[in-house]
Amino acid sequence: MRRKKGHLVEEDNSEIDLTPMLDVVFIMLIFFIVTASFVKESTIDVNLPENQEKQQAQSNDNSAIVVMVNASDEIWMEERRIDVRAVRANIERIHAERPKAPVVVKADGAASAKMFVAIADAAREAKVYDVSLIPPEEK
Repeated sequence: MRRKKGHLVEEDNSEIDLTPMLDVVFIMLIFFIVTASFVKESTIDVNLPENQEKQQAQSNDNSAIVVMVNASDEIWMEERRIDVRAVRANIERIHAERPKAPVVVKADGAASAKMFVAIADAAREAKVYDVSLIPPEEK
């Protein structure tokens, strides 16, 4: 206690400066963040081989029935030109071999929409309702 002009004054020394402690905490936080980002767990990627017979059976069942239409509205299936009236029979035959196969029509940009509609109708008559239209691949 001190005296100041006849009065007793208590000194308040109970305050603690937290600045150095906060500095240490922030430095530790930065240290742990930086070191945690460099820690990598080692893993091994394992690719298990599948049964080749099973893969071949699946690829045969799911491969698409491809119908190609060129710019002059000619229809091609299995690398041979067919008439629009024979599309249904060909789709039925291929569908009997691969029951889960969808019909994919690769049509040229200049082909008429009438040909796609005819092919889609033939596929529906052959009991194949999954019909898609895609553009031909670029060369």
